[in-house]
Amino acid sequence: MINKKVNNVTEALQGVKSGMTLMLGGFGLCGIPENAISELVKLNVRDVTCISNNAGVDDFGLGLLLQGKQIKKMISSYVGENDEFERQMLSGELEVELTPQGTLAEKCRAAQAGFPAFYTPAGYGTEVAEGKETREFDGKMYVLEPAFKADFAFVKAWKGDAAGNLVFKGTSRNFNPNMCGAATITVAEVEELVEVGELDPNNVHIPGIFVQRIFQGKNYEKRIEQRTVRQKQ
Repeated sequence: MINKKVNNVTEALQGVKSGMTLMLGGFGLCGIPENAISELVKLNVRDVTCISNNAGVDDFGLGLLLQGKQIKKMISSYVGENDEFERQMLSGELEVELTPQGTLAEKCRAAQAGFPAFYTPAGYGTEVAEGKETREFDGKMYVLEPAFKADFAFVKAWKGDAAGNLVFKGTSRNFNPNMCGAATITVAEVEELVEVGELDPNNVHIPGIFVQRIFQGKNYEKRIEQRTVRQKQ
């Protein structure tokens, strides 16, 4: 059995360089690879392209990379919770490619499966389709979307083993599974790293074949992006 376990986040991110394209899992602040993001800040990599559903908030998640102006381009779906993102986008400091959420997920999954591109009806007749091939199927128009090409994918899972098998919990099973294997190197950080054989094969969401490096993360904050509570009656 191949052992994909590395000792820490520093070892897990070896080879990450400025100018690379990086995938980062998570939805809002749920299931984001907190340890990997913190290490990217420390490494001070510059001019990176980040593929992520959203850009975190001003002082957490990808917002930390935006603060240091380490991101050259963001490929995202939802960007409404980050004032610094808005400022950099409107000032022209940050390149932004807005992508329909389902298309973003499928561009990851296509890369994972080895498909170069796919047709989708999402975005036809809008700015999203400008410059892209379109085609009619059964009377409906579709846009040809290329799969993503990334150097590293950083994902967060609940449990994993030394072979790279992953189990996600709750809504962290969002973009994380689709990004596994969708880049040249997939790095998984997990809350609990167990020995091979401890995970029930029937409960494994992503097999280890899609993961190159795995480590046990620490000090997870798991912030809530928008906290809403019911008032006492």
